[in-house]
Amino acid sequence: MTTTTALSELAGDYVLDTARSRTGFVARHTLGGRVRGHFASFEGSAHLNGDDPSRSSAELAIRAASIQTHNPQRDEHLRTRFLDADSHPDILFLSTRVTQVDGSRFKVTGDLTVRGVTKPVTVDFELTGAEHDAADGFRVDFKGRVTINRKDWGVKGNASTALLVAAKVTLEFDVAAIRRS
Repeated sequence: MTTTTALSELAGDYVLDTARSRTGFVARHTLGGRVRGHFASFEGSAHLNGDDPSRSSAELAIRAASIQTHNPQRDEHLRTRFLDADSHPDILFLSTRVTQVDGSRFKVTGDLTVRGVTKPVTVDFELTGAEHDAADGFRVDFKGRVTINRKDWGVKGNASTALLVAAKVTLEFDVAAIRRS
């Protein structure tokens, strides 16, 4: 975060700048290595209250079918077997609580819905930037991550792939948001 920006200056309603944001994941493959991927289509918004961060909120909708790992066969398998994107087109996150940890770090708790199953998660976020953008107005940048057990949401694949891909998946968020009011 720029040293001249106070949290109180961040107050307002924001929309994700999807061209500058990334929603991704990392999963360990049991034969060694990691599978990294991202979702190409998503949208979100947030209300930031810099004076009282506990009154802030955020929501995110990710199109499950937009998953990309740079392997078309694996991507199709993830869309159909793991995420069942035809029946459950969106992965949703709706915040329920925001807690400030220190000057630039926050815990955002909310309901994560995958494959129609909703469970609470807490994402660790860090405010990494806040500045006036000549093209878009005022922009804030956050990085966040949370590790989940995909099986808690019914994301299992078939018997052979379920054994090859670790149950724990780290979700990663690199967010740029533009203030709209």
